Amino acid sequence: MAARAGTRSSALRSPAQIPTRAAASADVPGVLRTTRIPLLDPSPAVPGGFTPKAFVGEVVPFSVVSFREGHDVIGVHVRLTSPSGEESLHRLRARTDGTDTWTADIALDEQGVWRYRFEAFSDDFATWAHAAEVKVAAGVDIPVMAALGAELLTGAAAEKDRPAAQRKRLLTDAAALAEGDAATTSALATDAGLAQIFRDRPIATLRSATDDHVLHVDRVAAGVGAWYEFFPRSEGAKRMKDGTVKSGTFRTAAKRLPDVAAMGFDVIYLVPVHPIGTTNRKGRNNTLTAEDGDPGSPYAIGAAEGGHDALHPDLGTAQDFRAFIRAAQKEGLEVALDLALQASPDHPWVRDHPEWFTTLPDGTIAYAENPPKKYQDIYPLNFDNDPEGIAAEMLRVVQHWVAQGVKIFRVDNPHTKPLQFWEWLIRTVNAADPDVLFLAEAFTRPAVMRALAAVGFQQSYSYFTWRNTKAELEEFLTSISHDTAVYMRPNLFVNTHDILTEYLQFGGRAAYRIRACIAATAGPVYGVYAGYELFENVARPGSEENIDNEKYEYKFRDWHGAEARGESLAPLLRRLNTIRAAHPALRQLRNFSVHWSDDDAVLVYSKHLAAAFTGTGRPDTIIVVANVDPHSVRETTVHLDTTRWGIPLGESFEVEDLLTGAVWTWSDHNYVRLDAFTEPVHILKVRERS
Repeated sequence: MAARAGTRSSALRSPAQIPTRAAASADVPGVLRTTRIPLLDPSPAVPGGFTPKAFVGEVVPFSVVSFREGHDVIGVHVRLTSPSGEESLHRLRARTDGTDTWTADIALDEQGVWRYRFEAFSDDFATWAHAAEVKVAAGVDIPVMAALGAELLTGAAAEKDRPAAQRKRLLTDAAALAEGDAATTSALATDAGLAQIFRDRPIATLRSATDDHVLHVDRVAAGVGAWYEFFPRSEGAKRMKDGTVKSGTFRTAAKRLPDVAAMGFDVIYLVPVHPIGTTNRKGRNNTLTAEDGDPGSPYAIGAAEGGHDALHPDLGTAQDFRAFIRAAQKEGLEVALDLALQASPDHPWVRDHPEWFTTLPDGTIAYAENPPKKYQDIYPLNFDNDPEGIAAEMLRVVQHWVAQGVKIFRVDNPHTKPLQFWEWLIRTVNAADPDVLFLAEAFTRPAVMRALAAVGFQQSYSYFTWRNTKAELEEFLTSISHDTAVYMRPNLFVNTHDILTEYLQFGGRAAYRIRACIAATAGPVYGVYAGYELFENVARPGSEENIDNEKYEYKFRDWHGAEARGESLAPLLRRLNTIRAAHPALRQLRNFSVHWSDDDAVLVYSKHLAAAFTGTGRPDTIIVVANVDPHSVRETTVHLDTTRWGIPLGESFEVEDLLTGAVWTWSDHNYVRLDAFTEPVHILKVRERS
């Protein structure tokens, strides 16, 4: 993190006849809402007054609008207090776009609640230096400017806590200015060393400050990670001689973990692992009649064996589940568990708490619907009848699995439950264990998705799966990395057990490569559902779901054989996750920048991280050029704003393709050829210039 500096300064107390600023947003008679030097639109801030978010290691842009009357120069700081109480002071720089916006990028290095406040002041030395430079050049008021400078430096030298060498220099310079010489005055007004002394410790008057604001910093996994989803019952499942299937177990599923870890994934996400109801059980391909041996949807939770706190007996015991978690941890994987707050007709809740569901006029309980989809095997909860009872039970369920070692929950359809409930549940769980994370699987209206993130969900599914053209991706990726990044962290899943987009259905293997490359580089969190690496692209007719969907049957996959035959995307996924691990720029969200090409199918973007934040002392810059048309070869010119990573326009630099090893000399305008059938994407590392 940037260096800590300075002591806490307070806002200037106004004279008795001038009212002080109101802390509240509403107008209060006799109280002003502005400070002597205005500090407006502080950021990070979330619409609605919710708490902004970051994750450990994230580089957070702090900004505020500040100015003063006239031509005097001001300075602006942000004062941070870490969760452990350590205070640091950071100088902001003014943008050059005329907006009076001051900014600083700061990496936050500690989990917990941070406090920050913006402070502005009249920068007396900078004001004098600017005026002296102008007036000496014009031959105006030179003795006056020299005398004013001598007075400022003498006063600064009298500050006892300045270093002795610095005080000595200031007295020497003050004596020189006292001579009133034009050349000396001009030289000291433009002296970089003297300016740095007063940048580090300004002569500050008219101090003003905002109220304290808070920012919540989560652990790294909240903002960085590669997720892999699978169904434990399919991993190790065997078809017996009589045609029946013996389910995979936690023990057999654990054998798949080394391969998942070897591909570079961080999180292994399990669909619900609870007992599955038999009433209205769905058959293969979502048919209404299940045949003998059909395992049913894991989302139809609850049977005679138990409900949300129980394990499906085919998968194993609680001891087996804990062994699976330990096996995952040994491979460097964290287990995420699906939290689907609904019930099969056989769930104990239906018997013990019928008031938790919606009873129709004919006395039956309403099943779940998401038109045109119908879920006859699932009863949705109705929070209106006994909200306190339901909330208490859901908290108990979450706490049960936390006690088993689960710290990440993928929440199924949270938008179908009250927003207030999620705010309460997440806050309550995190008060006891701040390491617990919740991912919102809510493919719904933007306002609802954003509200779920604002009230506490640490990650969110997104519309990424349906953003496939260059224009769509430019707009979407810019929005998630800038407009909502202060509170919403998208997990860029390329597919799910529910989603097989037309792009993947009809784009062939190139589409799978393209989407994986973009997901892994555009955002710090992305995910893959098992089977993606095998290019499983056949949909159930008329739907966006895989045919022979794993929700309703066991899947048998030959992972190793497919890779041996060159029919697996695993090598690319392995390479992408290796690249992500090696390049800290790819582990940030807010550093995404769109560039340009002359082809409407060639997407260009970069991610840059300054040397101060990489941990290596060297900057890290990645350029991605992707042909998003999976059916063609594209040749075009790429146009880059190289100033975004500190290279002047027109100057050359070397780039290395991290997928192929090729090295080219580039500048701000470059020819590219991207063949969707061989190498549809360049992932380019900008090499340091000597």
